[in-house]
Amino acid sequence: MEIPYTSQPRPDTGIYNAKVGIWLFLASEVMLFGALFSSYILLRVGSAEGYWPHGLLNIPIGTFNTAVLITSSVTVVLSWASLKMGNFGRYKIYQAITILCALGFLGIKSYEYREKFSHYEVWLKKEVTVKHGDKEIKTDRLLGHIEHQGHHAFFWNTKTLAGAPEEKDKDGKVIKAAVLPIESFKLLPDPFHYAMTSKEMAHAKAEAAGKPHEEIEIKSSDVKRLSAFVPGHSTYFAVYFTLTALHALHVLGGAIVIFYIWGPGAKMWKTDPERYINRVEVSGLFWHFVDLVWIFLFPVLYLL
Repeated sequence: MEIPYTSQPRPDTGIYNAKVGIWLFLASEVMLFGALFSSYILLRVGSAEGYWPHGLLNIPIGTFNTAVLITSSVTVVLSWASLKMGNFGRYKIYQAITILCALGFLGIKSYEYREKFSHYEVWLKKEVTVKHGDKEIKTDRLLGHIEHQGHHAFFWNTKTLAGAPEEKDKDGKVIKAAVLPIESFKLLPDPFHYAMTSKEMAHAKAEAAGKPHEEIEIKSSDVKRLSAFVPGHSTYFAVYFTLTALHALHVLGGAIVIFYIWGPGAKMWKTDPERYINRVEVSGLFWHFVDLVWIFLFPVLYLL
């Protein structure tokens, strides 16, 4: 039994079945990401002043990843146009670039995730003085890399290792006290803090560029809380990881589909070229949506 309207347009909609399906699917995707973006806006607007983290993401890396995805959108269009002109070889080249861009995006994002797990924020029980160029700032919150005995320390479970508040049962008995496994550690502080404005932050980073970081030794007994930039760090990073990880899964899924059509599924070009072109177009529509989502994610999470 032959499925109708796989190559030719339907008389009622004017487009073939797969295109109807992908637009309906993308409508559901818009609702999914729309709900997540709305949640982010409400959480940020409702956050107390000075408590919403900013300046903690790597903007140059995010900018480069944006350029990678935009490039992939261009190559998707060029690959489809090549097929419409009957040039299968050029299609293969352009779509190979698309797949490489997708893998490059995921590789860069995994590097960025790894970077988050090696940066920490320390909440102290009392204020300390930190120098940023000619300025001295008193603060009870520090950001930076943690080192212990010459090695980077990784405290994965921020709840049990981070000096977080003690857990108590309904009778008030302590169930678990959060303690650090070492007496002290050294922090290589980053040259910015939440208390700074964006301009002050940029100036502090410029001043610190190329200069050795001054280590700060912190006693475990002075730590109120310690956390890497993981989802448990704050609402901001919970939203960041939710949105970017979901988007990365869409990138991976789209890349797998494009690869299948480009590789094993390319046999259809000889048996039913029009249907094959339609498959490429449908996968391209999904890819454009994935790119569009990132174009919204980048300024919202990285720049604002």
